[in-house]
Amino acid sequence: MNSKNEKMWAGRTDGVTEAISDEFNSSIKFDSRMYREDITGSIAHAEMLAKQGIISQDDRDKIVSGLLSIAGDISSGDLEIDTDCEDIHMFVEKVLTERIGEPGKKLHTARSRNDQVALDLRLYLDSQESEIIIALKDLIKTLADSAEKYADTIMPGYTHLQRAQPVSFGHCLMAYAMMFLRDIDRLKDVNKRTMVSPIGSCALAGTTYDIARIFEGEKLGFEKVCMNSMDGVSDRDFVIELASSLAMIMMHLSRLSEELVLWSSFEFKFIELSDGYTTGSSIMPQKKNPDMAELVRGKTGRVYGDLMALLTVMKGLPLAYNKDMQEDKEAIFDAVDTVKKCLVIMKGMLDTMTVNAETMRKAAAEGFINATDLADYLVTKGIPFRSAYKAAGRIVALCIDKSFTLETLPLELYRSVCGDIGEDVYEAVNIDNCLKRRKSLGGPEKGRVLEQISYVRGEIVD
Repeated sequence: MNSKNEKMWAGRTDGVTEAISDEFNSSIKFDSRMYREDITGSIAHAEMLAKQGIISQDDRDKIVSGLLSIAGDISSGDLEIDTDCEDIHMFVEKVLTERIGEPGKKLHTARSRNDQVALDLRLYLDSQESEIIIALKDLIKTLADSAEKYADTIMPGYTHLQRAQPVSFGHCLMAYAMMFLRDIDRLKDVNKRTMVSPIGSCALAGTTYDIARIFEGEKLGFEKVCMNSMDGVSDRDFVIELASSLAMIMMHLSRLSEELVLWSSFEFKFIELSDGYTTGSSIMPQKKNPDMAELVRGKTGRVYGDLMALLTVMKGLPLAYNKDMQEDKEAIFDAVDTVKKCLVIMKGMLDTMTVNAETMRKAAAEGFINATDLADYLVTKGIPFRSAYKAAGRIVALCIDKSFTLETLPLELYRSVCGDIGEDVYEAVNIDNCLKRRKSLGGPEKGRVLEQISYVRGEIVD
């Protein structure tokens, strides 16, 4: 049974399609979120048409006034978006024509939905990139504030998930701050290619009208315009680049989530997540599950899927616009929404967690993470490093056998392995001293951590 709604594109066909085709073809349920961008773009287009004498100043004024009223009514809730319309562009044009009559039909002069949707999407993603950068800066600030508080809180650093060398909790947090700082740089770089105006490319071959593409682009905040009209309507590199950057943000969030899951476990007890970001078990009353961290970790796969979907949609498309490209929006919108939520959740978890400094200190002392420092101490006694390394390993084995740490092993047992060891060995293997001596640039010594904090705070200043 055919739909009775004739389409604006009726002409070559009768514009009447099957109801199931209407639903399958429609994008308004997800592209309606771009109504502000669509109206903003249409206002700039009307101003360009009037400037070029393609429409009258009076028509321009009616169009602009009508568009502003539509934007206000949608925002206030007085105008409900009609999901029977094919997309947000058709809805806005339909309502505009109903409100102002014939001038509304002139708005689509010298443009196509092909360049219109590309424009809307670029404008929308520009705003989302800015919002995500703000959220990343907020998260980095939380990490920096916490790192400053725990700049000399000793914990074991890990390689292969085995205790390796002493670091501070602040130093560990700053590693993630550096990751998120790179994410900001990537988003800023993506934005350079997002903010290139496609408007005026029309369907694919430009237009015969004397339009002013640069003027219209500048009105919308673009510094550049697409230099090839076919590329202008078919380019979705900026969408895929953004999805890739979002996937990397999620990778970093997932790594941090994994740390939070481990650190909050009974086996580690380095931190405790607040009740506001954990759940209980329906059957085991003792459980406190890090569900929010696990969900962030899990949603990483979702964003990876969005990226792969976009790459797959675009991989076999000929020039220029193809309806396949309608599939770009749900994927990138989902990735954007997911990242924004996860950033807020992560900031909340970090803001409210409790740090168990004594447990971290105990783990550092018991893990022989000062063994490298012992080897370095032996080198100062004139022993070649490889020989010192072996001697330190034998001493660690002795500690394990006798239930000592390097800080508590009696001197005579030290000397049973290496007679050159003196009383000063205890200063060398003292965990606090081990941390304080790691003063190389970027290292975990408190002063160096404070330098890192100062650096990232400087980088996120608006």
